[in-house]
Amino acid sequence: MVYLNTKQWLDEHMSEIPDWQQDAFRQFTAMIADPEGKYPCIPGRQGFLSNHLRFGFATDPRNEASTLEVADFLRQYGECSRDTGKYASLVLFFETPEDLAEGRSIEDYEALFWSVLSRVSAVDTVPWPDQISTDPSNPSWEFCFDGQPYFAFCATPAHQLRRSRHTPYFVIAFQPRWVFEDINDSTAFGRNMKKLIRKKLADYDSIPAHPSLKWYGQENNLEWKQYFLRDNESAPSKCPFTYMKNKFKGLGTKFHS
Repeated sequence: MVYLNTKQWLDEHMSEIPDWQQDAFRQFTAMIADPEGKYPCIPGRQGFLSNHLRFGFATDPRNEASTLEVADFLRQYGECSRDTGKYASLVLFFETPEDLAEGRSIEDYEALFWSVLSRVSAVDTVPWPDQISTDPSNPSWEFCFDGQPYFAFCATPAHQLRRSRHTPYFVIAFQPRWVFEDINDSTAFGRNMKKLIRKKLADYDSIPAHPSLKWYGQENNLEWKQYFLRDNESAPSKCPFTYMKNKFKGLGTKFHS
């Protein structure tokens, strides 16, 4: 059984969780809530400070057990996300042993990220919403689980130049699609937010914002390209999600805790 945690609960019960989880949350706190407010994702920072975020801790992402853990987290979160606040996100920290944290390339983590999403999707029993395409080459595509669409964000120990994607642990955050109902190109709030975030990104990262960063639904936007950003301007030519998902389902993979 996995449990969703709030910032408030973690602050009050830090000594009750394993050492690696304490370290992961403290380092995340130091990054997102730095006193000078340099972290670029303004909604993420606001959500953290306002106790809108929910947190979970999963085992090594290479293990089969992590698949069922992430699936459980997403099921629980889908039932409560709208009650957590307008800056909602689910942040999952994965146990990251030394052999995973060190000596791994961006491409290694990229493959691992898509493997996690694909394995989790392979155990999903709920059809995707009608308005969300299952084809990643369609601008309406978004990762879905248990009938809920999410923007997925990955951060890793290997990211260096793109500091906004660097964490000592392998991390995946899931933002519900409804969070962006007021944060998009059709609203003045959304357009202003984008300008502020881009300015902060320019100061925070050592390289320019990735060219794949665009608005959801735009004809020239492919959402999957924003999920995992490399430490340069390149991106995969095809989305790894469909291939991996079909691979796991084709193998009749069964995951055990």
